[in-house]
Amino acid sequence: MRLQKLQISGFKSFSDRSELAFDRGVTAIVGPNGCGKSNVADAIVWVLGEQSAKSLRGDQMMDVIFNGSEARKATGAAEVRLMLSGVTSISEKARSPEPADPDDIEPVMARDVEVTRRLYRSGESEYLINGELVRLKDVHVLLLDTGLGAKAYAIIEQGKIGQILSTRPPERPQHSEHAAGV
Repeated sequence: MRLQKLQISGFKSFSDRSELAFDRGVTAIVGPNGCGKSNVADAIVWVLGEQSAKSLRGDQMMDVIFNGSEARKATGAAEVRLMLSGVTSISEKARSPEPADPDDIEPVMARDVEVTRRLYRSGESEYLINGELVRLKDVHVLLLDTGLGAKAYAIIEQGKIGQILSTRPPERPQHSEHAAGV
C-alpha cells in the first residue's frame, strides 16, 4: 500500500483546497517555521481517525477548522481526503475468529481507496470511504494490518523522536515492540 495523494481544505492553516501528490521514492515537506508542515502530518492522522484534540495540537476538535485571518474569512468545515493505492483486503470469512477452510477464503485483492473525514462548525462529523458514508470503525477495519492508523508508528509526530531517543536503555525495546504490534 502506498500514499498517493492528500487533499486538505479548511483544515487548520489550509483555508483553500490544497493537494499534495506523493510520487514514488522519498517525499519531503520543507519550509520555514510556521508554514504548516506539521499541519500536513496532523491532517493525515486526523483523517485516519484521531479523536484527541491535544494530539492535533489543539484544545478542542473545532480548532482544526480554519478560523479565519485578516485576509480570509473562516471556513464552515474542515475536510481531508487521503488517496491510497494498493490497499489489500480479505474476505470477512478470513477475519472470523472461527477457523475457516482455506479453500473458502477469497484471495487478497488490491485496490485504490479514498478515505475522507469532514467536521462541520455545527459539530457534525462524517467519514467516507470512496464517497460512501461509513463509521470510524469501518475506517479502522479498512486499515487493519497496514501499519496506518491514528496511533500507528507509520507517522511519528513532532517531538516523539526526541522522546524515543531520550528513553532509558531498558525502556527502549518497548517502543519497537509497540510499533511491531507485540
